[in-house]
Amino acid sequence: MTDTIRIAVAQTVAGTDPAANGAAIRDAMRRAADQGARLVHFAEGALSGYAGAAKAHYTGWEIDWAPVTGELRRTAGLAAELGLWVVAGGNHRLTGDNRPHNSLWVIDDRGRPVDRYDKRFLSYSEVTGFYTPGDHVCTFEVDGFRFGCLICIEVNFPELWTEQRALGVDCVLFSTYSEDPIFETIARAHAAMHGYWVSIALPAQCAPVTPSAVIGPHGHPLRRARADGPDVICVDLDRTDPALDMALDKARAWRATARAGEIYAARRVTDPRSADRTAL
Repeated sequence: MTDTIRIAVAQTVAGTDPAANGAAIRDAMRRAADQGARLVHFAEGALSGYAGAAKAHYTGWEIDWAPVTGELRRTAGLAAELGLWVVAGGNHRLTGDNRPHNSLWVIDDRGRPVDRYDKRFLSYSEVTGFYTPGDHVCTFEVDGFRFGCLICIEVNFPELWTEQRALGVDCVLFSTYSEDPIFETIARAHAAMHGYWVSIALPAQCAPVTPSAVIGPHGHPLRRARADGPDVICVDLDRTDPALDMALDKARAWRATARAGEIYAARRVTDPRSADRTAL
């Protein structure tokens, strides 16, 4: 286990052309690798585009999957060349007339697709018109750090973030394609409550309202991307950072003790003034 890992958040333009998206992703991968990152994190829909606003014509299966697959393979090949983990968003094809998943592909530093997170909690328009919901949690480890994945409106479901804590996640990779600034506020609250880092990846077109960012386990932003275009930011997740001692070493451990409950049970007393809740 190491105490530090450098991750990158890539804020690329996610349009409707997989070739342009793939080229932007691979350029960002090279920039991340040049800065010593071990993992680079991309937005929801970064490779294929997002079905809603980006693909108004999209019905769920009327899409040319060949360029999406080709760009994904080229991205995996570069991951192996650079020795870089990649987590990138896109539509994942199912069979027949089944609508695709809204996913995050997890590609390891040898270019292998080792897992995929399929968005479980979809919006009304997504579940009725665009996507098939997923059914599994996704966590993986890089250099002794455990990462988890969540997407967009899943920020509004606390049970998913509690699940990440229960699984021992060190950093949640939260990909979104939303211009709602409240998402960062909520993500910061989850980070502070559970004592883990949160990486927030958005496409460049959303950055003027909410740039991509990395949030520390204390709930404060460690770094934000630029608000006026594509960017790649790198942040060291450092377990030994004195500024994170309270969040990582004290608060997280104490909350685990508190949730277990024994420390409170052992100190409860039988007292008439405790039992009588109308006493003055």
